[in-house]
Amino acid sequence: MLLSNKKLTAFITGATSGIGLETAKLFAVNKIDLVLCGRRQSVLNSLKKQLSRYVRVHTLNFDVRDKDAVFEAISSLPQDFSDIDILINNAGNAHGLDKFNDGDIDDWDAMLDINVKGLLYVSKAIIPIMVKKRAGHIINIGSIAAKEVYPMGNVYCASKHAVDAINKGMRIDLNQHNIRVGAVHPGLVETGFSNVRFKGDKERAAKTYKGYQPLRPEDIADVIHFMVTRPYHVNIADLLIFPTAQAGATIVNKES
Repeated sequence: MLLSNKKLTAFITGATSGIGLETAKLFAVNKIDLVLCGRRQSVLNSLKKQLSRYVRVHTLNFDVRDKDAVFEAISSLPQDFSDIDILINNAGNAHGLDKFNDGDIDDWDAMLDINVKGLLYVSKAIIPIMVKKRAGHIINIGSIAAKEVYPMGNVYCASKHAVDAINKGMRIDLNQHNIRVGAVHPGLVETGFSNVRFKGDKERAAKTYKGYQPLRPEDIADVIHFMVTRPYHVNIADLLIFPTAQAGATIVNKES
C-alpha cells in the first residue's frame, strides 16, 4: 500500500456515476477513506450514506470547470480528510460526434474545460499536499481516444491526447517528489457516456453497446484498485484496456 501503517484517503472526481462510482464502492469495501466529488448533491448524499458503513466519507459538490469552486472546495476539506494519498482524476465527458466542420463550439469548450482544464485545476490543488509529504498516487483516466484519432472524434480525441501528455509530464516532474503517476485508457465501457455524447438520444446511445460484451465500470475500478495497492516501488504508468471484442478505436467484433 501507499504507506504501510497509514489509513489511506482517496479523492475521486466524477464519483456520481460510471467508473468513479464503482471505484468509490471498491475502495470503500477495501477500507480506503473517501472524498467524493460530483455535481449531483443528491447522488453524493446517497453514496455517503451507503459507503459510510465501511469507511469515512466526505463529499464535495462542485464543477471541475469552475476554477474558483475547485480551489475553494478543496481548501475547505476538514482536517480528517485533508491529507490526500490517492487522486483519481476521473471526471470527463464527450459532447457530440460530428465531423470537424460540423462541430459545435460549445461542445468543444465543454470537452476541453472538463477533460483538460478540470483535471489540471484539481491536480494543481492537491499535488502540493503530496509534494509536502513526498508520497502520493495520481491516476488519470484517459481513453482509447488518447491513443488513436477516429472519425468524428476530433476534439474529444484531442482532449484525451492532452490527458495522455499531461500524465507523462506529471510523472516526469513529480518523480523527484516520490509521487506515483499513471493513467488508465479504457476502450468501450458501458456507462452513461454515450447518453451524454448523443445528448440524450437513448436509442442511438444503446446501439453503441449492442452485439458484443463491452467493459463494465467495475472492470476499470478493479484495475484502478490493483494499481493503487501495488508495493510503493511499483508504478503502473500507462494501461490500455479493451473488451475482448475490441481491437482498436474502430474495430469491434459485433454479432451480425
